[in-house]
Amino acid sequence: LTPHVQAAYESIAQGATVDVRYRPSSPTVNEEHATDALPEAFHHDLYERREDEFRRGITLVGPHRDDVDLVLNGLPMKGYASHGESWSMALSLRLAAAEVLRGDDVDPIIILDDVFAELDTTRRDHLATMIQGVTQVFITAAVLDDVPAELTGTRFTVTKGQVKAT
Repeated sequence: LTPHVQAAYESIAQGATVDVRYRPSSPTVNEEHATDALPEAFHHDLYERREDEFRRGITLVGPHRDDVDLVLNGLPMKGYASHGESWSMALSLRLAAAEVLRGDDVDPIIILDDVFAELDTTRRDHLATMIQGVTQVFITAAVLDDVPAELTGTRFTVTKGQVKAT
């Protein structure tokens, strides 16, 4: 996913470097572990924590406890990134996931719920350029002027509960 996130972020924000790092929760797994070593480490952790899990009635070990670190220009995004940078990363993650699906011959639907309001004009334009080749994109906007004019397609307005094509 990382190369796709990097490409998407570069397309939206331009000039920044991003990284996505997997952070396993397992005390026996670290970044240097090869992917094929993860199952063995996971089984080890399950065995070690089994009694604690039964006693507490919750799972203490597993991929659901893992996390992802998002890095911008070498610094953690959490606590460092601006509002626009955070939105750009969120969009990059979604667009990267869509790109991975397209690589598996799946044509994803992209839903952008009022995201253009969260971006500056430059990022709006870059995002609009990126999604123009996508087969199905649904965009919502409270303010029509937030959506770049070059995004064409059927537009609908909702007024007093009535939906009308415009």
